[in-house]
Amino acid sequence: MRNIFNNTQVAFSLKSDTELHRAYFLFKMIANEPLVRIGTAVTNFALKAHLPVEGLIRATVFDHFCGGVNEEDCLVVVDKMFAKGVSSVLDYSVEGKEEEDQFDVVLEKTLKLIAFAKEKKAIPFAVFKPTGFGRLELYQKIGEGQELNSDETEEWSRVVARFNKVCKTAYENDVALLIDAEESWMQNAADDLIEKMMQQYNTSKVIVFNTLQMYRKDRLDYLKKLHKKAETKGFKVGIKLVRGAYMEKENERAEENGYSSPIHDSKEATDQNYDAALKYIVYAIDTISIFAGTHNESSVYLLMDLMEGKGIKPNDSRIWFGQLYGMSDTISFNLAEKGYNVAKYLPFGPVKDVMPYLIRRAEENTSVTGQTSRELTMIKMERDRRKGR
Repeated sequence: MRNIFNNTQVAFSLKSDTELHRAYFLFKMIANEPLVRIGTAVTNFALKAHLPVEGLIRATVFDHFCGGVNEEDCLVVVDKMFAKGVSSVLDYSVEGKEEEDQFDVVLEKTLKLIAFAKEKKAIPFAVFKPTGFGRLELYQKIGEGQELNSDETEEWSRVVARFNKVCKTAYENDVALLIDAEESWMQNAADDLIEKMMQQYNTSKVIVFNTLQMYRKDRLDYLKKLHKKAETKGFKVGIKLVRGAYMEKENERAEENGYSSPIHDSKEATDQNYDAALKYIVYAIDTISIFAGTHNESSVYLLMDLMEGKGIKPNDSRIWFGQLYGMSDTISFNLAEKGYNVAKYLPFGPVKDVMPYLIRRAEENTSVTGQTSRELTMIKMERDRRKGR
């Protein structure tokens, strides 16, 4: 079973020579941390100054990591990937909004994504971020047990109503719903709300998935407590498992506020925590479904081995592997060829509004040891293979 991810012909079968060269160029840039920081600053300035750079961004980094500017725009990519057995999760990646009307826009967008998923076998999940439906500060205040004033109480009731409307719609349309995790200081309120949604809508099968960021020291214990609660109260658990996306922000805030960082001190500890959660979930697969979001080959192999050891077929609907569009094609497409359930997160949205997401992606890649060099090695292997045809 080992070394199935070195087949670059399968991995990059959808990429033209031009797209492969662009990918190599982009990851060479991302590998240079000072260049990423400079590029981020220049891009932000150019967009705020309304300089005509959107076309350049669209033709390079946007088209590599995003599916398009709207849902319809993504369908070409969705259909191409599905022809190779790789599904898509359309992710409206507009971040940092703070107004009620903007939250309602995200609500309507999410409902539309559920309708899209219902009609399209290639899109098995819908997804949203909690802060797409309400202010981060409000989640934080509730999670910390602070008293809300009357306006905030009404505001929170609207957040709860948005969650419920989306989860109810997903339930009625039989579409699984991934809810992303965010900063630790807002997550308690989101966790409590998502648990209520699970209890209401995950009675016969898993519809609602919460996301656990396993770089957090407390998430394995949380998973075990949630599972115990689900068994007691008679609902099923959906978990999207990731390593985590806010490492620098978490550490900086902990240092500034004088508390111990909630995330592990080393990548090795995070990896161990992630893999421990995989083992726990597969052991409890009758009551927990998993979307394993990972670019780590060792964790993917571990999950494959755990499935084989328990006699679980590759296409068992309770287990999905997930990667981001534009990354780890060697994992996604080779897994799909072996018959496993695989989905790519396919971000979309207006170029300017998606830039915070793209910048975060670039910064993450510079901080994850080995990720970018692995991408470059695989792309170079495929370029060399094509030259030798």
